[in-house]
Amino acid sequence: MQKRLAALALAAASVIVLSGCSTTAPAQGDSGHDGTVQVVASTNVYGSLAAEIGGDRVTVTSLIDSVSKDPHSYEASARDRLAVQQADLVIENGGGYDSFMEELRDGSDATVITAAEFSHDYPGATDDEHGEEHADEHEDHDEHGDHDEHGHSHIEGFNEHVWFDAHTISHVAEQIAADLTELDPAGKTDFATNAKKLADELDGIETELDALHEKLEGTPVFITEPLPGLLAAAAGLDDVTPDGFASAVEEGNDVAPATLLEALDLIKQDKVSAVLANAQTGGSETSRVEDAAKEAGIPVLTFSELLEADQSYAEWMRAAISDLAALQK
Repeated sequence: MQKRLAALALAAASVIVLSGCSTTAPAQGDSGHDGTVQVVASTNVYGSLAAEIGGDRVTVTSLIDSVSKDPHSYEASARDRLAVQQADLVIENGGGYDSFMEELRDGSDATVITAAEFSHDYPGATDDEHGEEHADEHEDHDEHGDHDEHGHSHIEGFNEHVWFDAHTISHVAEQIAADLTELDPAGKTDFATNAKKLADELDGIETELDALHEKLEGTPVFITEPLPGLLAAAAGLDDVTPDGFASAVEEGNDVAPATLLEALDLIKQDKVSAVLANAQTGGSETSRVEDAAKEAGIPVLTFSELLEADQSYAEWMRAAISDLAALQK
């Protein structure tokens, strides 16, 4: 009898433990376990925007949230898929940059914001047309784009690193505020207030870049891969990188020997004022260019694809602008 009672007690305890560990996924639009809107962003660049606008009314998960994680080689996990499937709002970069998001949100009913589609340079984009009408074009371009070894699907002639375009980000921020209001109408005033504060910061960043453009216009720079290209252009810098160098590096291919030789000659002949590189990725060719620049006394400026911990988008952009401002003579 004692053995039977002990066995029953053990079984009951096991049921209690298992019950305590179980979780139930919230229904779509149910605002999650804690009453907040569940937001999932592909990187912490977009996650930070959602957190800044949403405040305490949102719970934000950024799938790639550390500079130690390379977005180019990132492999989404089952946990990532679960987070996306339970999300009310999903924010991705698009343009072939974070194509893993398409698979993660397959079958999800979440509202989706694709930042690249707000860029004036995005194929088919116009000044006041964004969002759903570009979705089909986006899918078509991705399908026929160039796939690199990292799984990116690049749209030919389009720089997908749109987070370095403050004007594009201002449109993305507006859409985040609008979608959060749709998902949580009670937060309309909070979202509008926070969005206005962010909009003012973005306007200030654009003003800083306009002023820098006047001072740096025509300054020749070597850009090892497209990452900082939009920021460099906004600052008036002239990209003199030999054709094929940056695209080969971004796609994980070897730079043609003749192209590499031309690149090193530019450095040795002091024909560039700075080298702009990606702080998170690179290769032997970029290392040779950076080493040659340092040996020649040419500054090497590095730019990240992600924010540091507790860094806002505005702080991150102003730090990058400050680095470029140092090129003024």
